[in-house]
Amino acid sequence: MSVLTRLRMPRFTAGGMPTLADSDWRLSLDGLLAAPRVYTLDQLKALPQSEVDARLTSVSGFSLRARWQGVLWRDLVAGLELKPGASHATFTSQGGDYTTTVSLADLDHPRVMLVLGVEDEPLERDYGGPLRTLIPQLWGYKSAKWLSGITFGQAMLGGYWEDRGYPREAAIEPGTTLDINTGQRRPIKGGEVTEF
Repeated sequence: MSVLTRLRMPRFTAGGMPTLADSDWRLSLDGLLAAPRVYTLDQLKALPQSEVDARLTSVSGFSLRARWQGVLWRDLVAGLELKPGASHATFTSQGGDYTTTVSLADLDHPRVMLVLGVEDEPLERDYGGPLRTLIPQLWGYKSAKWLSGITFGQAMLGGYWEDRGYPREAAIEPGTTLDINTGQRRPIKGGEVTEF
């Protein structure tokens, strides 16, 4: 049982939770790439692994700090040759019903990660396992769960929540949030939540 379950982090399954076995999971990279790539989970685990201490902050009013383990975005793209004009990445969840697009400028952040584990335990299916993104300076709906595809493109596109009225850029705004780690409501100044 991971820290996410122990602390009862809210669960959202927009687009539906997939049932594909981990052994059949694939992450496809395509679009404005010199050559498309496909990774199994074992191949992702063979890439350089890192850990980040960061918060996942939801537009619905909560934030949780944890130690996340996986492949840093910077390490993933270091091995890719992007074509001219690539400026965004669209993330697709298994099944294709959930998508969200993030600028490459926002992804070039030291704690953006493709997450495989949390607090030294595998990432649970309820929280996006076996693979999700963590983009701590943007609202949580940009941190796509059950990640199965990344398409590099030239534009900010809509997505599951964006097409339902949420901002496409998804910058965390000043306000208050429930710190799930302590159970207290706390003010946040906007951007990545680093003050607690």
